[in-house]
Parts: sequence; C-alpha cells; structure tokens
Amino acid sequence: MAGPDRLCAAQDLARSMSRKGCSPDNSRTEGFGRLKVELFYGRGWDDVGMGEFMKMLYAYLVWYRDKRCKSDLGYMSPMQYRRSLGLVA
Repeated sequence: MAGPDRLCAAQDLARSMSRKGCSPDNSRTEGFGRLKVELFYGRGWDDVGMGEFMKMLYAYLVWYRDKRCKSDLGYMSPMQYRRSLGLVA
C-alpha cells in the first residue's frame, strides 16, 4: 500500500479520486482551489484570529454566491441567474 493510502487507512479515511474524464467529480476541489487563490493567497494571516477569519470566509462565500459574475452565466452572478430562471424569489 502506497504512503497516502496507508495514511488514509490508518485514520479510517476514504481517499477521494475522480473518474478519468468526469469533471463534475472534481467540482468541489476546483471550488476550494478558487477560494484559496481569491481569499488566502497574498495575505498575511499571522495576526488574524479565528473569529475574524470566519467573518472573512463568510463574506467571501456570500460574495461568491450572490455577486460574482460568471461568463458562462451571461455575466450574471449565480443568484441573478437563478432569479432569471425563476428558481429563487
């Protein structure tokens, strides 16, 4: 058993791997990568407490969901797009 597999087995964890050519399997990982690039990198975190970090993370997630424009949604935010389809009030 390889190193990562052995570590996962020792902690009773299942290693998640996408099927080849199946991008939806990877969407959560891609989203986390986007969060790291847009929120974490390029900041000093040494003097940021847990409470402040949680507020920053929440603000980022609200922005990501409600205000971030996406080209594949016609340059609407995800929330604007859902409203345009009548999926949310």
